[in-house]
Amino acid sequence: MLKLIKTEDGSHTLHSEQFGVTYHSIYGAMQETQTVFLDAGLYHKGQQNPKLSILEIGFGTGLNAFMTYLNAKEKGYNIAYTGIEAYPVEGELVRQLNYPEILNAEGEEAVFYKMHEKRNEWIQLNETFKFIQEVTTFQELEKNNLYDIVYYDAFAPNAQPELWDQVILEKMYNALKPEGVLVTYCAKGSFKRALKALGFQVEALPGPKNKREMTRATKTLLSTEPTISTQEDSPLLEQ
Repeated sequence: MLKLIKTEDGSHTLHSEQFGVTYHSIYGAMQETQTVFLDAGLYHKGQQNPKLSILEIGFGTGLNAFMTYLNAKEKGYNIAYTGIEAYPVEGELVRQLNYPEILNAEGEEAVFYKMHEKRNEWIQLNETFKFIQEVTTFQELEKNNLYDIVYYDAFAPNAQPELWDQVILEKMYNALKPEGVLVTYCAKGSFKRALKALGFQVEALPGPKNKREMTRATKTLLSTEPTISTQEDSPLLEQ
């Protein structure tokens, strides 16, 4: 069961009774997304190349995707966005989330709802933002050299430790292009050691409110596997 709660910056999150955790920081869901995923991921890579492919592990409420959409539109980025979610949030609860209102984006409500309503098919949200929510488990993910950024937003290690071990993280490494980055709120020592063992270059960055550090990991080693460029798996738009 999911319970709607308001975080300190006024934005909503959900509490999962099944896993005993919230989907975002109670100190500010919107602020956490800005710091962890946009500042450390989207803007970091966007200044190098405005044409980006993003994989989100833990689509959840859709806040990360919606804020990425709004910021990409403002900055002129060209985005192909894949959100992975094993337990999709259903419509009635989605419409209670206050993200369009608190982000001053009431005119984009239809886009936010569409992110949740359309599943397992690519949709064009505007001329430069293509999106899919794939309903599957993280363990089933098999992607190779496709993404510039991974937003790693799984539930915390104390709730789902299996999502932070080297087996799953190797899937993230494989999914990224060379020089691609994984960004996450987690700064646990064992997690960072697993990243380094896979060949990531790991940075400790200042975290969001009430969290001293977060992590950005860069895939620095060149992969010998060819980049997959099928229409389904690599949907970047032509500029």
